[in-house]
Amino acid sequence: MVRFLLTRILSAIPTLILVSVTVFVMMRLIPGDPATLMLGDLALPGQVDAMKQEMGLDQPVVVQYLIWMGNVLTGDFGRSIGTQQEILPLIVDRFQVSAVIVLLAVAAATLIAVPAGMFAAWKQDSFGDIAVIAGSTLLLSIPSFWLGLMLLLVFGLNLGWLPVVGYVPFSRDFAKAALYTILPVVTLVLVESGSIARMARASTIEVARLEYITHARAKGLSESAVMWRHAFRNAFAPTWTLIGLVLGSLLANIAVIEMVFTIPGVGRLLVDSIYARDYPVVQGCMIFVAVIYVIVNLIVDLVYPLLDPRVTA
Repeated sequence: MVRFLLTRILSAIPTLILVSVTVFVMMRLIPGDPATLMLGDLALPGQVDAMKQEMGLDQPVVVQYLIWMGNVLTGDFGRSIGTQQEILPLIVDRFQVSAVIVLLAVAAATLIAVPAGMFAAWKQDSFGDIAVIAGSTLLLSIPSFWLGLMLLLVFGLNLGWLPVVGYVPFSRDFAKAALYTILPVVTLVLVESGSIARMARASTIEVARLEYITHARAKGLSESAVMWRHAFRNAFAPTWTLIGLVLGSLLANIAVIEMVFTIPGVGRLLVDSIYARDYPVVQGCMIFVAVIYVIVNLIVDLVYPLLDPRVTA
């Protein structure tokens, strides 16, 4: 297990290096000068040059990258140009908001979609199977921002059951926080349930054709016992991989939902920083999200052997 873990970590290092280089180069290709942006248009040339020297912008690009990566590896993401806040604590604070919503959504989607997909596979070609396939296809075709706006319109504006905008942390008021969280979580659940249900159905159909399932039925076991005691682990393993990808993808791409529901998460921080041309915050958000994505996939790889006995670490 230790060797497997080290191998996975070492294989993730080139990915992170490539991501960091890409992010750094993209930021340098954007028009504008961070030093001028910080000092304002009325700054004197001498002040701009001094600021560039202080920020290391007068160094070659390669040296700038090495300095930036060295600081990042020590936990120093720099300071925001606009607010002068330390970037890493700011990102961590915003990420906690995003993580709560994403984890709740993925957990709920898994609890709903996996049984639905397995049921559809077990009742293949029946009305229930067709209904699950049709529902999954419909959910996959609906844009998340449109679905979120429709939920806001119906349950927020028309019915008035749920708040339309804003966010309350769970640490401040659990009941009120739950009300503000329902709509974004439901939106993500509906959007992601389609892909999870289809994967669960496909993997269950594949497992149901194996010989040991036929043998279990021949022993006289009930269909529910065959499905949950014998088919579930092997059928769930490929779905677990997809769930890990969905989780990492949502953590990286939740900006749309956070903008629709005005949630102060890391996605909204990234979008606001792009509009404000706050380069250090944009760089910090992107590299932070990349690291989280790699960690999530590493956890998925480590859990996979526990779900599928055919895979050994």
